[in-house]
Amino acid sequence: MKLDERTAMLIAVGASANCLPCLEINVERAREHGIDPEEIAGAIELGRMVRKGAAAKLDRLAAALSSSAPAPTPDDDCGCGCR
Repeated sequence: MKLDERTAMLIAVGASANCLPCLEINVERAREHGIDPEEIAGAIELGRMVRKGAAAKLDRLAAALSSSAPAPTPDDDCGCGCR
């Protein structure tokens, strides 16, 4: 399966939400290809949600490993959609 260029660019924008230089480059490329600013903002927001959810799970696991608290279960809902 091959993604169309527009879809691939939006995925790249969302996936690069953790890296400032990557985000700047990918947003600029998306703009150059005429992708709507609202779609770019949506891809960034989705990337932020995934990052936030992953960070929250890692923080809980780190806290559990450094104390007597039980480790979080994979079913914990962090809001990123990875359930």
